[in-house]
Amino acid sequence: MSVEFVSVWKQVTPELQAELVAFWSAHKAIADAGVATARARQAVCIARDGEGRIVGVGTAFVRVLQRLRQPMYYYRQFFAPEYRGQGQAMPFFNRARQILQAHNAALPVAESLGVLLEVESALLATRYDLAHVAAADSTFIGYSPRGLQLRVSYFEGARLLSPLAASPRDPMGSLP
Repeated sequence: MSVEFVSVWKQVTPELQAELVAFWSAHKAIADAGVATARARQAVCIARDGEGRIVGVGTAFVRVLQRLRQPMYYYRQFFAPEYRGQGQAMPFFNRARQILQAHNAALPVAESLGVLLEVESALLATRYDLAHVAAADSTFIGYSPRGLQLRVSYFEGARLLSPLAASPRDPMGSLP
């Protein structure tokens, strides 16, 4: 199955937003249209099949994880079921990470040290059971309150900032 990865970070048009909402709705990934609309604005990269249909999306937003007290891009990735298990997850994540790193490096002041992942897929969690997965440059840092693997991928040359407080409403007790 051939797919094309397309960078859309900070370039989500109303048409793409509607397309993403429809994609998530069709796959019962995000039931609430308001949540899906907000999430669409966080799109980093999309995957399109040979006919131009969206078959995958990666989203991110800056958040401060209590245990790190540093800003990270909290990253999510979703593929249509028929595109799972096709070897797309890692290359897609790596492309999204490159997009985020390039954006962050171009800012006058970095807004993130890297990418934070909460691995929701049980299959991926068992497949990537090393503390450090070199192919994704991700390092295990513990488990979320939901019992899922937390991994970070720091950007090259990332420097620590003064410690920040986690959001009062979300000290990593509940990820949106």
